[in-house]
Amino acid sequence: MELDELDKKVVSLFPGKVVRKDLLGPLRKHLNVPAYVVEYLLGKYCSSADPEVIAEGIKEVKRILTENYVHPDQAEVLKSKVKELGRYRVIDKVKVKLYEAEDKYWAGLVNLQLNYVNISEDLIRRYERLLGGGLWGIIDLCYNPNIIHKGVIRPFVIEQFRPVQLEITALEDVKEKRSQFTKDEWIDFLIRSIGLEPSKLDYRLKMLNLCRLIPFVENNYNLVELGPRGTGKSYVYRELSPYSILVSGGETTVAGLFIDMRGRGRMGLVMLWDVVAFDEVAGLRRLKDAQAVQILKDYMETGGFARIREEFKGTASLVFIGNIDYDIPELLSIAHLFVPFPPEMQDAAFFDRFHAYIPGWEIPRMRSEILTNHYGFVVDYFAWILRELRRLTFATAIDDYFEFGKALDQRDRDAVRKTVSGLIKLIHPDGNYTKEDVED
Repeated sequence: MELDELDKKVVSLFPGKVVRKDLLGPLRKHLNVPAYVVEYLLGKYCSSADPEVIAEGIKEVKRILTENYVHPDQAEVLKSKVKELGRYRVIDKVKVKLYEAEDKYWAGLVNLQLNYVNISEDLIRRYERLLGGGLWGIIDLCYNPNIIHKGVIRPFVIEQFRPVQLEITALEDVKEKRSQFTKDEWIDFLIRSIGLEPSKLDYRLKMLNLCRLIPFVENNYNLVELGPRGTGKSYVYRELSPYSILVSGGETTVAGLFIDMRGRGRMGLVMLWDVVAFDEVAGLRRLKDAQAVQILKDYMETGGFARIREEFKGTASLVFIGNIDYDIPELLSIAHLFVPFPPEMQDAAFFDRFHAYIPGWEIPRMRSEILTNHYGFVVDYFAWILRELRRLTFATAIDDYFEFGKALDQRDRDAVRKTVSGLIKLIHPDGNYTKEDVED
């Protein structure tokens, strides 16, 4: 592959933090590994423009994933290796829970299907997200049959843990280097970081794809995207960030989404994740009763919810994804654009709480020719940038230059402010924007 000018610029300005996006697909398909795990390793071993370095790096990534990544069907084999060798390195997702009755933290390794793994409190203090949804990491797992807890042998020990999600402050680096790109170059770089080739998209399609990222950079942003199958609606929320979660509508409960008052007040998804995306809105079966819809509406309006006389707050953005296979002009002549939602959610007050609607029927299907083979941010670095941008706000940027007309009510104005703020964060993270940029 021949590097273009944008490739040369990003490789020189972000060494070790960019990767050729076409390297991800074959490795993921072959090994069925989360994108941010593969790209962490690609960024470490293949972040170079030298074909020889890339070729050697790919060999090393394949070796590491083949030998160390835990596939659930190989769990017993790897547990045996840990026992026989005394120590073995694995790549898995670690979750930690405090068992109050024992006054002890226990770790669980998801793919290895191991519970009651010993872990030091130092590691838990260093990586608090182990307690809040878990972290993918490279783990040095040891076996010590002499460890006995309450009369039961608990031999597995996490001796070292290194997250494959970068624990760094990326935002200052990006702010400093943004000025070396034109606006169009930066937008194209972001589109390539998603995995798409900007030269195959017109300006509106680029902006619609950037709108999919607004929930990652704005707290409590409510987005809906309905469109045909195969346009990449769910990919962004499943693969682009380890801080978002894609859940099936049929699996979602009020307790699981907000807080489980029967389970010692266990936090729900909106208090643990930056983005909660609901796949297939037509299947939102467990959120259809009047009380559930009301709690959902309260959260979408205020970021808070009440459960048994207590008020709780969350910052998670909510994304609703679904399929809409109708001819749009024909649909609008007989109904409306929210038809895929269940009848119990066909509520104007509920729909009014969305900040934006992405017209998914305008976005082309994911075909090989619109996927990029150029350089973009390594996923975990990109995810950290998006996460750090949540701390900024440009909510008043539009008020500096424009006034709203009378046709917009307060909710409309809030939606416009939050959407503009999100796009400014993405396109102008350094805060250097003009009236023309805001107007655009």
